[in-house]
Amino acid sequence: MAERVVGIDLGTTNSLVAYMDGNHPVIIPGEDGVNLVPSVVALDANGQVIVGNSARKFLIETADRAVYSVKRLMGRGKEDVRDELKLFPFRLAEDLADGEVLRIKLADKSYTPPEISAYVLRQLKHNAERFFGSPVKQAVVTVPAYFNDAQRQATKDAGRIAGLDVLRLVNEPTAASLAYGLDKRKNGTIAVYDLGGGTFDISILKLNDGIFEVIATNGDTHLGGDDIDNLLIAIALDDIQGDMGLDLRRNGEAVQRIRKAVIDAKIALSSSEKTVIAVELPGGKLYQREITREAFEGIVRPVVDRTVEPCRQAMKDAGLTPDQIDEAVLVGGSTRIPLVRQLVRDLFQREPHCELNSDEVVALGAAVQANILGGGSQATQDMLLLDVTPLSLGIEALGGVVAKIIHRNSTIPASATEHFTTGVEGQTNVAIHVLQGERELAKDCRSLARFDLKGIPPMPAGLPRIEVKFLIDANGILQVSAREQRSGKQAEIQVQPSYGLTDEQVENMILESFDYAEQDLAQRQVIEARNEAETILTALEKGRSNQAWQHLTDDERKIIEILEAEVREVKEGQDFQAIRGAIDALNQATMRLAELMMDSAVSSALKGKTMESADMGEGPVAPHPIGKAEFK
Repeated sequence: MAERVVGIDLGTTNSLVAYMDGNHPVIIPGEDGVNLVPSVVALDANGQVIVGNSARKFLIETADRAVYSVKRLMGRGKEDVRDELKLFPFRLAEDLADGEVLRIKLADKSYTPPEISAYVLRQLKHNAERFFGSPVKQAVVTVPAYFNDAQRQATKDAGRIAGLDVLRLVNEPTAASLAYGLDKRKNGTIAVYDLGGGTFDISILKLNDGIFEVIATNGDTHLGGDDIDNLLIAIALDDIQGDMGLDLRRNGEAVQRIRKAVIDAKIALSSSEKTVIAVELPGGKLYQREITREAFEGIVRPVVDRTVEPCRQAMKDAGLTPDQIDEAVLVGGSTRIPLVRQLVRDLFQREPHCELNSDEVVALGAAVQANILGGGSQATQDMLLLDVTPLSLGIEALGGVVAKIIHRNSTIPASATEHFTTGVEGQTNVAIHVLQGERELAKDCRSLARFDLKGIPPMPAGLPRIEVKFLIDANGILQVSAREQRSGKQAEIQVQPSYGLTDEQVENMILESFDYAEQDLAQRQVIEARNEAETILTALEKGRSNQAWQHLTDDERKIIEILEAEVREVKEGQDFQAIRGAIDALNQATMRLAELMMDSAVSSALKGKTMESADMGEGPVAPHPIGKAEFK
């Protein structure tokens, strides 16, 4: 049997993993039955790493022990994120040098963004392995189309640290088109509008008999749902300071409570005309503010309008007008906002497609590409993906100008060669400065790497003939070589981007993950058992308020109370077997209570009450955590 290759959407707010089930891509749920894994990583009181839903409570309870939206920090340096960090309660390591990889403090430990992302990827890998009952080692991972070389390399590093061989990085809009293309399989031009939690991408693709060719892409890696949340948080903080005299900007717990409330309000306003932002503040005070959809749209319009110019530029680069776009596709949780959907209608002059879940469509498309690379099923064996590089690549030439060698929107894999010479008499070394960006001067573009071509025989200026070759692989990652043709001297570099991890750093992180694998697994089991215990205890509390509790015998109630006390005691410890045994015993003891509650609910329904109004509680025997859709 061929080794399974899964598709992963490593998102700003939520992440997912998917695979091809026959001819259809399917999301793999977590152990709680929920498809979305929040991209949140936290440290518990014992210094153990927690991921996903279990980590989210730390955002409110101990904000200094949790990190979210780390995708916005991938492959970026201290100067790049200075403004963004003002909006997040993250602390950077104090000893960061210029050009060094960012390290984020969680309690007394520090982690790089690729390390934090690797924990999310490990959780997705674990979910897939539990689902299949066998190891998963290979994956296709999606990235924003406008991710630069450093951000792409950081994503590949995260995969390696997580124990995954990342076969391909696929642009998120391209992945979305693959997911839709499975059903459509026709010719046409598609605009994919992807507004997620931290990034915005627009890609224009041509679909021709199973060949998906990206012809233009544009976007903004500093634009997404987080920016909308931050606007609402700022308004709430101003209100609280003005009305109550409380300045909570440096209170991490309070800010996170406000953040959760405004996200809930944002979600509610996608289907309601008004809602209330309600937050319990320190000291027992309550902040409440009613907000209408009209007011909300007025607040967020500047953020949404920032997506217009990249869309127009992508169409211009593709040589197309809106009436030549056959289909528009919505991707990303923020596209649920009615204002965003209306903007897309106006831009592309057609009703956008949103048949697939906008949170899941990228992962589904990644699964399609994974299936192609893994050998393919009948549905994908004739499909071909031709992606593009989002930004131009070149080197610094005399006078600080940029000599572009591969231009943006070039189909990848790609290679290009240009010839240069020296500008100084008797020059024996040539410094090659590799750049990425659209500006004309080197100082305005992003520096990717520097290396020297040494040992050139001294010759008059202008006589040496230096061949510089750029090669971009299918992941959009760059390799550069330089050769002086007269002497044969040559040098090359696999671009190690600024703010990237060295191979040695990545290998050390991988080895460390092996060293702690058994300990991590044991801790995961304890954490998951604690979560189950909390859910059962909460359900039991609701069960006590049900009339069925009174129908139990005194002995039955006494046994439940003894076992409940045991669960409360052992769940605080580290003994997984003890916690598991106590949970199972309490489950067994509450079976009759669950049956009585069900009988009571059925009886109420027969008397004319709806099942929704019947006091069923969550059920102490088999609680079912319910996933809530969030914006990615």
